[in-house]
Amino acid sequence: SLCFRSVNNFLMTGPKAYLTYSSSVAAGAHSGMEECKFQFGWERWNCPESALQLSTHNRLRSATRETSFVHAISSAGVMYTLTRNCSMGDFESCGCDESMNSRVGGRGWVWGGCSDNVEFGERISKLFVDALETGHDTRALINLHNNEVGRLAVKATMKRACKCHGVSGSCSIQTCWLQLAEFREIGNYLKIKYDQAHKLEMDKRRMRAGNSADSRGATAETFHHVHATELVFLEDSPDYCTRNASLGHHGTEGRECLQTGKNLSQWEKRSCRRLCTECGLRVEERRTEVVASCNCKFHWCCTVRCEQCRQLVAKHFCARRD
Repeated sequence: SLCFRSVNNFLMTGPKAYLTYSSSVAAGAHSGMEECKFQFGWERWNCPESALQLSTHNRLRSATRETSFVHAISSAGVMYTLTRNCSMGDFESCGCDESMNSRVGGRGWVWGGCSDNVEFGERISKLFVDALETGHDTRALINLHNNEVGRLAVKATMKRACKCHGVSGSCSIQTCWLQLAEFREIGNYLKIKYDQAHKLEMDKRRMRAGNSADSRGATAETFHHVHATELVFLEDSPDYCTRNASLGHHGTEGRECLQTGKNLSQWEKRSCRRLCTECGLRVEERRTEVVASCNCKFHWCCTVRCEQCRQLVAKHFCARRD
């Protein structure tokens, strides 16, 4: 996909010292996009493969609310993976963050153990992800800002984990360290930021004036009011109902939606309305056969044997009105 090409192109020309981190960076960008697909699974825009345009030479450089999320989640994925690999000892030059160890943290606990080294993850991910942003225009600044929102999300969701010490497990003192949250939690956090994203109102006259210093001034002024943790975008989203090949949007025709099922959230229950009817399509029910394990029995000792059962299930899809 485009991202890995652009990441790898950078690696080949980038500082040789960082080549050890390249596979971690690619894996991190990939996990960010997987999370994006999960978060937008039942939305009109569902994070298609074409969404990851981390490189700004791309002619389709839109700066919508959706691209702001893509930048944040992929940047967070890169930092997260680098941090995790570092704590697991996968890099020669890097391990746990022990800078706080043996300091008193709070009542009855001290810092100790192996804290995840987010400072390292942040530093290396900046080198890689931000270096892909070669432009100097407003879009480049917006992308860099949203990359940073993703990195701050990794830090904001970290958890304190503790271990008890004391006479016969009395827990009179605890040793605590900081660890990364599950990546899903970072995805949830950034999805809320996406819902609250802030549209930048640029002074178009100054931007068009052609004087680059003036244009930079207009941009700097606009960014002055933006909080470091909020996502920003420049232009309104297109109509994701309809297919637009030049922008890489597939439209919602043929997409699956949910009508029945256990434990569906309100959001999932409304997916047929959002994807089909509100986009001028009808909901079509198709019966499909699924094969699943069933009648599983435990045999002494120690195997489980199952039968394969075929079952007809109703699935719902968006289809054109005849």
